[in-house]
Amino acid sequence: MRDPSALEPEVIIPNLHWNYSGVTATNRMVAPKLADRVRVCWIGPDRPHGVARLSTGGLLRLRFRPAKERPAPIWHARRNNEMIVGVLLRALGWRLNLIFTSAGGGRHTWISRFLVRRMDAIIATSGNAASLLERTSVVIHHGVDTDLYRPAPDRAEAFAAAGLPGRFAIGCFGRVRAQKGTDVFVEAMCRLLPRYPDFTAVVIGAVGTDELGFLRQLKARASGAGLDGRLLFLGEQPVADMPGWFQRLTLYAFTSRREGFGLTLIEAMAAGAAVVAARSGAAEIVVVPGETGCLVPPGDAGALAAALEPFMSDPTLAGEFGRRARARAEAFHSIDAEAAAIVDVYRQVWRRQPC
Repeated sequence: MRDPSALEPEVIIPNLHWNYSGVTATNRMVAPKLADRVRVCWIGPDRPHGVARLSTGGLLRLRFRPAKERPAPIWHARRNNEMIVGVLLRALGWRLNLIFTSAGGGRHTWISRFLVRRMDAIIATSGNAASLLERTSVVIHHGVDTDLYRPAPDRAEAFAAAGLPGRFAIGCFGRVRAQKGTDVFVEAMCRLLPRYPDFTAVVIGAVGTDELGFLRQLKARASGAGLDGRLLFLGEQPVADMPGWFQRLTLYAFTSRREGFGLTLIEAMAAGAAVVAARSGAAEIVVVPGETGCLVPPGDAGALAAALEPFMSDPTLAGEFGRRARARAEAFHSIDAEAAAIVDVYRQVWRRQPC
């Protein structure tokens, strides 16, 4: 009979957020790769294929498991509430090592700083995120699954299958809000699309209750510019459909005013789109100006439009940049390299045996 202890998790990934978000997307992408290297269990919604679910009963059994020589499981949090749960579980007697991945693009709140001090190790997704922490961290950049996010065999055919008008697509994906710069993208499109009728602009992302007024303003601006049907607001799309949407793009605009990393940027690159990115998050690390795309100041619609226009006037140029973007994503931003680096942090924590 198989030893039941062999089924106990080495790593617990809590996803304690009921709406799909960029953090959830990051977790879902890397968790199966981690599971290839260590025993991983998932708590919460949106569990990815290939990762076991840890039930409430399973979590309770860990509390009463006899102490053993092998290190305690790792609770790998990416949000404040997940850190809080980990700290509380340990206070209540669970043997856990606590790790937090910080992708914060701004100064941490007092509660975040309080919780971070109680972690056994910290991972930061960029040098900027690391600089905002008040303790030592390991910088590990996000990776992308380049098998899942890859160029379409025929981009024109992929575009046509979506029923979009024109011949080329430019996208801006992520939650529709001012922080993400959706308004900057819309303003740039209002200036450019009338001059380039072969292009259709696509905005994909969730809209929270607080952003409904913001969305109405954006739609009114697009309609006033005569872009009904050419500047599309498609809302949140199924996770499984997103690689296909990236494959339809000739150009991708990353417009965040403030960002921890910016996963959509490397997803677009992996799918072979040329990228124009605001200098936010990890854009200056990811984008090579003049090779894979361009960098512009955050919040500057004029600069964004000026950087996008050469690619819209010459889609062949965009294709050349997109091919180099794909090659760079494969070489420097693979999900396998990210997972291997994270597991190295796990092993360092286990070697210290802090619990």
